[in-house]
Amino acid sequence: MIDIAALRKEYSREELTESSVSSSPFEQFSRWFDEAMAAELPEPTAMTLATVSESGQPSARVVLLKGITDRGFIFYSNYASHKGQDLDATPLAALLFFWPELERQIRIEGWVEQLTSEESNAYFSTRPLASQIGAWASEQSSVVPSKAFLEQRYAEMQQRFADGTVPLPPTWGGYRVIPATFEFWQGRPSRMHDRIRYRRNEEDGWEIERLSP
Repeated sequence: MIDIAALRKEYSREELTESSVSSSPFEQFSRWFDEAMAAELPEPTAMTLATVSESGQPSARVVLLKGITDRGFIFYSNYASHKGQDLDATPLAALLFFWPELERQIRIEGWVEQLTSEESNAYFSTRPLASQIGAWASEQSSVVPSKAFLEQRYAEMQQRFADGTVPLPPTWGGYRVIPATFEFWQGRPSRMHDRIRYRRNEEDGWEIERLSP
């Protein structure tokens, strides 16, 4: 059996300093995201989304980033899903981007708001037809009797929208995570990693701090 505790990787690609980062965490994110895209990482938009239920139970899953504005980070889901129920009860979330090829991760914490139906529809209309139909066929996170049930449900939705015009489902749409903090992590030798945190202040600006690894 593999000795998991003995598995180690030494990080030494780059360093991160207070003088090298942008004064804006959004600009710093854009820099790193552009480098992740240029490196042709397999899923640079994949991010872990952590939520918490009304009872305090945490939950995490990977979703895809679908937009960035000067207000926050956008993803889409079924509002009745597990994550949707969590966010309805507790509109707070954490995001994590992990890019091991670049020895980097970005943590973001903040509050969450739903997009308007107009914003959600603008994105939904650009999705492939099969994905649009899937949004109607799946009551995300609900228990189903079998895979055959899902396949039948999908076939029914295909027939319902046979003309190729699929409206936005009433329980499907976007969320925006509005950051209160960002943390940029760059792996370094001897586990002395660089950690730079941006923290929103009372003037709606950003304070930059170095964290101990």
